[in-house]
Amino acid sequence: MENEILSDINRRFDHAVLRSDATGKDIVFACNEAKKFDFFSVAINPAWVLLAKEELYNTGIKVLTVSGFPLGASRTNIKVEEAIHGVRDGAHEIDMVTNIGWLIEGRYKKVEEEIKTVRASLPFNMALKVIIEAGMLSPEQQAESTRAVVNGGAQFVKTCTGFFGGATVEQVLTLVKAAAGEVEVKASGGIRTLNQCRQFLEAGATRLGSSSSAAIMAELGGQL
Repeated sequence: MENEILSDINRRFDHAVLRSDATGKDIVFACNEAKKFDFFSVAINPAWVLLAKEELYNTGIKVLTVSGFPLGASRTNIKVEEAIHGVRDGAHEIDMVTNIGWLIEGRYKKVEEEIKTVRASLPFNMALKVIIEAGMLSPEQQAESTRAVVNGGAQFVKTCTGFFGGATVEQVLTLVKAAAGEVEVKASGGIRTLNQCRQFLEAGATRLGSSSSAAIMAELGGQL
């Protein structure tokens, strides 16, 4: 069972380089790591989408960019514009931070409306993942937020940005249960070891966001 869970782990990774001080060299380096391990995608900030597109051309590795990242407090129309321009520049997926304050206040309908608006701006076959910053929410809020993501028409609910604390197994279990198979769950934030990956996948996550993906693959190689 364990070998089965880890057999395609490389294709679970959104290999992240989302630091504010990331340079063009950092983006190229991350793309080369992604090519070496055949990761699912490279996740970068919007300014670097064109560069990543060039580096990953004809590899099958997707370009992922973000909207409203990392605070989620941008106006909805700004998130829409970020998403639209990300697509125009060559991104294949969008990870959007929703308004965390609305989630804390229980304004789930507002969250649904925002997600629907961003979703409507994207090609029909493009995945939209919505970050809810689960560490700032109670388990009940996490569950309600996941339902808002479902009702908003996104394809994934995502635990965290990683800027304000990391993902936990308990969070993933809560999100998976609340999603009820209607959206997938991405675990992200503070994922640095193979054991963490194993636990998140066993809990039901189908995608992993990490800046340590290459190191984790090296760890896996040492255990084979």
